Amino acid sequence: MNKSFSTRTQPVKTREMHNHHFDSTMWNGFAFRNDDVIIASYAKSGTTWLQQVVAQLIFDGNVEGPVGEMSPWVDLRVPPREVKLPMIEAQSHRRFLKTHLPVEALNFSPKAKYIYIGRDGRDVVWSLYNHHKNANAHFYEALNDTPGLVGPKITPPTTDVVPYFRDWLATDGQPFWSLWDNMRSWWDIRGLDNVLMVHYADLKRDMEGEIRRIADFLDLDPQNWPAILKHCSFDHMKANAAASAPLGGALWEGGADTFIHKGTNGRWQGQLTAEDVAAYNARALAELGPHCATWLAVGRHATMY
Repeated sequence: MNKSFSTRTQPVKTREMHNHHFDSTMWNGFAFRNDDVIIASYAKSGTTWLQQVVAQLIFDGNVEGPVGEMSPWVDLRVPPREVKLPMIEAQSHRRFLKTHLPVEALNFSPKAKYIYIGRDGRDVVWSLYNHHKNANAHFYEALNDTPGLVGPKITPPTTDVVPYFRDWLATDGQPFWSLWDNMRSWWDIRGLDNVLMVHYADLKRDMEGEIRRIADFLDLDPQNWPAILKHCSFDHMKANAAASAPLGGALWEGGADTFIHKGTNGRWQGQLTAEDVAAYNARALAELGPHCATWLAVGRHATMY
């Protein structure tokens, strides 16, 4: 069912974001369709998993193609606008597009439905570190040596994961971007009819229940549930990693198996000190407030929002 939503409370874009990854102007003048789905997140929060879920729901379990091609990351600055936007416009299936932008840097449309996936920031950083440390020369060439770069280049990490986490926390997400800005912006609009909040831990805890909730939100009534659930399992995605990882994993040492890595939470436990954990919790509370900070840590089943 196509549905347009009230524009009374829809957010308005107030800023642009540019860095080695972002060109938020990709969204400016973007031609939305009434059934577009936008998958939003901070990096390494379960975005690819959610893209897989939405693909399986749209195609009723009958697709195994490259998710990154079916679901382009719009605000990634490569390929350039003149390549990317016509490719998206040419898609004839129900489009499900990816963004890592905070709401205020996005052209938010009342025509689209938005699904935001969140994950505890400590789990994010453990996944982000694996992503960053295994990036190969092609990764750096694409982000640093192509036209249109604004700001400093991204360079390989020089530390182990614990000091990497401490640097990330102290510098508000560098060399990437702010988790707090991203999370806060989506939390603030969670009451809109065309926004659904999903948490990585909830998908781990009750994958079928969460996928059915997503299907209802998207006005979909798929029939092939055994195939959908099989194709959305971590074991299936790991065994078919080249179909899930961007460019089949070509940007990482070890390929797609490196990109689809562990799929687990809590790897920071026993590695971060009590002081590290206290610093993270205090920062989350100060940046997000108690309800949002609790949701980000544990998901919707542990807090009312």
